Amino acid sequence: MQLIECPWCGPRDEIEFRYGGQAGIAYPGDPAAASDEEWAEYVFMRDNPRGWFHERWFHVHGCRTWFSIRRHTVTHEIERTPGSPGARDAGDPR
Repeated sequence: MQLIECPWCGPRDEIEFRYGGQAGIAYPGDPAAASDEEWAEYVFMRDNPRGWFHERWFHVHGCRTWFSIRRHTVTHEIERTPGSPGARDAGDPR
């Protein structure tokens, strides 16, 4: 079982969360005018890197909030993303 650290609740088992996909994907600006190809790109086309990847997660069985993490797709190591609650800045000595 993998532990995911919720920025508000602390470390929890991954079963409490739902994967929300790749972080940073923008919703089409004018959905009614988007072509089928643009919708297919938005819905289905995602990066699939070997290494670090930014993801969205939802704490469904906890505080019910969305947050972003950076996860290594090979080792499953997890880092909080800058700007998320409790994330340390690069210069923070704590």
